[in-house]
Amino acid sequence: MVSPIEQRYIDLHPGSLERHAQARDIFPDGVTHDGRRMSPFPIYATHGIGPHKWDVDGNRIIDYWTGHGSMILGHSHPEVVAAVASQMGRGTHLSASSDLEIKWGQQVQQLIPSAEKVRFHSSGTEATMMAIRMARAYTGKSKVIKFVEHFHGWSDYLTVGSAGMGGIPEETKNTMIVLPPNDIGIVEKTIQDNPDVAAIILEPTGAHMGQIPVLPSFLGELRELTERTGVVLIFDEVVTGFRISKGGAQAYYGVTPDMTTMAKILGGGLPGGAVAGKADIINMIQARGDADFDQNRRIAHNGTFNANPLSAAAGTVALDLIMNTDVTETANAMGQRLKDGLNDLLTRMEVPGCASGIASLIFLRLGADHECDKGVCVMTPEQTAQAHNAHRDGQFVLSMLNNGVHATSRFIMSAAHREQDVDDTVDATERALTELRQSGLI
Repeated sequence: MVSPIEQRYIDLHPGSLERHAQARDIFPDGVTHDGRRMSPFPIYATHGIGPHKWDVDGNRIIDYWTGHGSMILGHSHPEVVAAVASQMGRGTHLSASSDLEIKWGQQVQQLIPSAEKVRFHSSGTEATMMAIRMARAYTGKSKVIKFVEHFHGWSDYLTVGSAGMGGIPEETKNTMIVLPPNDIGIVEKTIQDNPDVAAIILEPTGAHMGQIPVLPSFLGELRELTERTGVVLIFDEVVTGFRISKGGAQAYYGVTPDMTTMAKILGGGLPGGAVAGKADIINMIQARGDADFDQNRRIAHNGTFNANPLSAAAGTVALDLIMNTDVTETANAMGQRLKDGLNDLLTRMEVPGCASGIASLIFLRLGADHECDKGVCVMTPEQTAQAHNAHRDGQFVLSMLNNGVHATSRFIMSAAHREQDVDDTVDATERALTELRQSGLI
């Protein structure tokens, strides 16, 4: 049975409905990214400017997906557009090294504390794949520790412990160890019991961009433990890099890992990824002229679009703006305004839950009556279960779109968002919560 929220969504988005019917004959689930699956169907967009995008039905939408976190500058930033257009006229792929890649790598070194050396890729998944392979080659060990619900892309190794593990060999699964976060005792015992552990990888703010937070103290404990045991510590900063602070979560928390993976903001809205870290580890790619090492320990790494001129053009402009303007600080300030507005709304409407998060990553969790500091909000398992209701959350997303906002329970801010956008978003959330209440969902 179609709910009133769903019916309004269908009425407002006939063009998207029509396109989804076509797409289902082409793509699994009718989409090209798992994150775009929606019931009854996803929206189809035409263009974006600043903090807004427009769908095929002409609806203007305040966007909090922001290119899955890559668009901290907002859509169609004029300096990025100009740089990419200029480079397009000079060549999209020259099968050669370039000045742009040198500048891009130097910017990463200047911004990211752990970046002694850098290697570019085309995505975050490639970067995390390379990071664990480098750690294994460097240490001569094979096992990697990750944490429950932490996302590191879709590779065979790093999907272990997540939904969707079809096709992964048991031999691969056996090299991965999945632990609960925030318990250093379990991590230490695991390393003691498994002398073959090469690395630990984690999202430094917590799972799903920080929606299930890691305690900042846990990062320091991991750094001390890994230094003492010789295990490589990897921060997956694909989302948090250049966002939590100019130097990422590692600069924000003052904990420097051995290796860092990056993507999203790094590419200025175009495909781009990188691994940075200690020179000795990154140099596992470097040929030594030693026949045995080059054959058996060196990591061969190609990639047609590594540091390609278009991505490098966009990425260098984005990092220039991050280095020399208040891009990160503006996005963070808008995040604080949204967080405050949402928490005031929940109090006024007497809706259990909170808006929490660090910097420009804000999370709205409904249904759980709890106390937190609205920053790093660690819930009990029971509270977490209350805060995740698939039907309610799906209806919330549709209602927010009906009211001109594209967000889930996650709001990823950009520096293009303005106070009016944030205030309009709080108003839209009030309307959405009212509809959920009328439907008996809160």
